Amino acid sequence: MTDAILESPTPSAVLTPGQSGAKHAESLFGLNLIRLKKITQVGIKSIYSHGLRSLLTVLGIVIGVAAVIAMLAVSEGASFEAQQQFRDLGASNILLKSVKPAEVEESSSRGFGPPQAIIYGITNADVITIQESIPGISNVIASRIVKKNVWNLGISINTDVVGTTVDYPISRNYQLRAGRFFSESEMRDHANVVVLSDEVADVLFPIDNPLGQSIKIDSDYYNIVGIMESEGFSNLGQNQAGSSNSAPSRIFIPFTASKSRFGETTTRQTAGGMESETVELHEAIIQVESQAAVIQVGEIIDQILRRRHKDVDYEIEVPLALLRQAEESALRDQIVAGAIAGISLLVGGIGIMNIMLASVTERTREIGIRRALGAKKRDIIAQFLIEAVILSGVGGLIGVVLGIIIPFIISALWGMTTIVTPTAPILAFSISALIGVVFGLYPSVRAADMDPVEALRHE
Repeated sequence: MTDAILESPTPSAVLTPGQSGAKHAESLFGLNLIRLKKITQVGIKSIYSHGLRSLLTVLGIVIGVAAVIAMLAVSEGASFEAQQQFRDLGASNILLKSVKPAEVEESSSRGFGPPQAIIYGITNADVITIQESIPGISNVIASRIVKKNVWNLGISINTDVVGTTVDYPISRNYQLRAGRFFSESEMRDHANVVVLSDEVADVLFPIDNPLGQSIKIDSDYYNIVGIMESEGFSNLGQNQAGSSNSAPSRIFIPFTASKSRFGETTTRQTAGGMESETVELHEAIIQVESQAAVIQVGEIIDQILRRRHKDVDYEIEVPLALLRQAEESALRDQIVAGAIAGISLLVGGIGIMNIMLASVTERTREIGIRRALGAKKRDIIAQFLIEAVILSGVGGLIGVVLGIIIPFIISALWGMTTIVTPTAPILAFSISALIGVVFGLYPSVRAADMDPVEALRHE
């Protein structure tokens, strides 16, 4: 009832002949602040008087905002992990891998035809041709991969033995936990030195420090000079010829030692008897000087290999192209996740409209009295609109807090990577506030359009 004071003139609002325009504007601004403060107090009192109903309404906004932030955090974390794998492969690298032709693989698995020697994959001549034909290639790192049983006394493990060059760990962003990688002189001397992965070191040397000790591969002993960090290894691209996804990890020896000790031909038992495979290179990393030219160089390499190979017995991976695809896919996933979570916000907005319409009906007589005492339509609209914004704002703040906490809980319980970006809480809260305005506007206008006489008759 006392809200009619909002429309009563005050001496400070009357312009006297001696007042300036600036002081008059200041007076009007002060009066508007008083009016807004009073309307806000009345709105809070109205919300508090229907505590349970307001709480249930706010709950819809809370769930919606928290869901938006949490889903975006999970999506962002998954995207980061996927993109990081491609970054670890090197944005300026192109990976060539030898792959057994599909026809040969199918024939071998079914045991059709007599046992035969299979020759496939990338060759040294391919690499030389690529280097000589394409400008802008800074380095080529070739690798051979052979699966072997590795021994330390009575302990053994079956793993991939990678014969490669000294630049291999830098090209793949691998880090050493201890020791060093083999040197150029050890490459030239075909030295029996080896770098173990962290996993292989833990299996073969559960108690002792592996550095300076030896392991046995076939009939040769290799001195351990370094240990790789386990974080450096990725499951990406480990299904190339000579390797397997079942390999627990890898160990590294000089390329020259691998070629002289193991040769280029491996023999294995098949359903039809013995089968031999000859592969010169299982993998080659092409390093390009300019990152802007990586994708174009990859296309040229594909054209060269198509001319030189009768069968498609190779695979080309361009991490930069895969990274861009992953970024585009991540953006789509985030849009979908945000849209799904946004449905909860929409439901919360409908809940706000519902409670405001109910509030208008319940307070019809109050609205009539205020209009009779001089309140204008804009005051009635402001009254109900502020109530709707308060509901959505409080729900948005609580939702933001929960939305930030939930990703940490997910990471702690399930070990998933979650990333809460500053944009997600700001966006979710802004949408919640906007929902309060949009869904509170219709009930506010409906209340303001009531006929004061009819409203006073309402029981």
